[in-house]
Amino acid sequence: MTQQQPFKILVVDDDKSMRQSLIELLEAAGWIVSALSRATQVMEYLASASPDVILSDVRMPGMSGLELLASLDRQVAPPVVLISAHGDIPMAVQAIQDGAYGFIEKPYEPRRLLTVLRHAAEQNRMRRSNAHLKDRLFKLSGLDRILLGQTDAITDLRQEVLDLADTSVAVLLQGDTGTGKELVAHALHDLGRSPEAPFLALNCAALSADTFEVEMFGVAGESDGRLVAASGGTLFLDEICSCPPAAQAKLLRVIEDQQVLPVGAVSPVPVSFRVVSATNEDVVLAAEEGRLRQDLLFRLNTVVLSLPPLRQRRDDMVLLATHFLNEYAQVYEIDAPELDQDDLAALLAHDWPGNVRELRHVCERRILAARRGGGSVAQAIQSDQQFDEVPDTLREAVAAFERELIGKAIKAHKGRMDAAAEALGIGRRTLNEKIVKLGLDKEALL
Repeated sequence: MTQQQPFKILVVDDDKSMRQSLIELLEAAGWIVSALSRATQVMEYLASASPDVILSDVRMPGMSGLELLASLDRQVAPPVVLISAHGDIPMAVQAIQDGAYGFIEKPYEPRRLLTVLRHAAEQNRMRRSNAHLKDRLFKLSGLDRILLGQTDAITDLRQEVLDLADTSVAVLLQGDTGTGKELVAHALHDLGRSPEAPFLALNCAALSADTFEVEMFGVAGESDGRLVAASGGTLFLDEICSCPPAAQAKLLRVIEDQQVLPVGAVSPVPVSFRVVSATNEDVVLAAEEGRLRQDLLFRLNTVVLSLPPLRQRRDDMVLLATHFLNEYAQVYEIDAPELDQDDLAALLAHDWPGNVRELRHVCERRILAARRGGGSVAQAIQSDQQFDEVPDTLREAVAAFERELIGKAIKAHKGRMDAAAEALGIGRRTLNEKIVKLGLDKEALL
């Protein structure tokens, strides 16, 4: 995170000694101070400068502080803090109602004055930052809006997608759950040579070898298979490491031969695909363990793109959160709440195990809370954490269940593997294989 720049303030007071006293106090506190003796000079000053806050006396010749406040455009002008030796409660109330950030009576208490000014300046910077982000988001289009961010990793990824979109090479997408692998696959298709062609997404974990040929190849004289219907477009193989071995063999044959043989047909039907695959696993390890055919991997990994996890994109947090808040605010027809300092702290403190998908859910929850007149980013994150340990797929859920069950059995039998295997109702060899596959550390369990 870059170091915050010093706050800038414009002091407006016709009393020279008071003006000098305020300048000395503020400069000692690290502020960059400009000063004017008349409120009538403020508009000309603001035409070429952007202070974070204005501190103005109330009673001045020519134009009072209240008149200055009324003349400013609240949408773009910095916040105004009024100070007066003649103030009373009605004047203070009127000043706040007219849009003043605060009202301080002379003689002022320096610490309180600095606190009020700092809060006003922080709020103004946050408002300007959000306005800048909204303006930037409004101007984004195409790939910039799909792969939103400005960190080096996401900028490089956008360039790689642009470079590869117009080719037909096979692309393997690697990244944690929720990093946007299907978004990238769609971007490769939509920016490619035939965006109007079909995009067929297959969840490989859900494929069945028994029904694969009927579903994918079709039945002669009865139905076209999904692969035939999607020919000419993009074949997206999601969770490729979870594909059943028999289905892997059939997919490999289709990719190599560029044809399918419908059930009951005599002659094959030609098909043509741009193949994009995705996984959140280590494909080399999956191939070594025999869960992913090595010859299929060689057909899929001509180019490998790695999607960075959100925890490595801290500088994109505010941009992404602002985008999602604005998006859901339109859906639910409310004004998007501004991100304050506490919201920023919550965004940066969280580890985001669910990545961009989790951030999107948090932002939707924040908007739903705003519809009820409350909520914060921290509360939205806390509400989401009860779901953090819930796997996204059946395969992950089964693996998590097996990991917990095997771990308990090993602990209960104090590391005696034969006894643990017997209690689980599986063989010792099967238990050993599962321990390796699930990444269990036997020593750590005991």
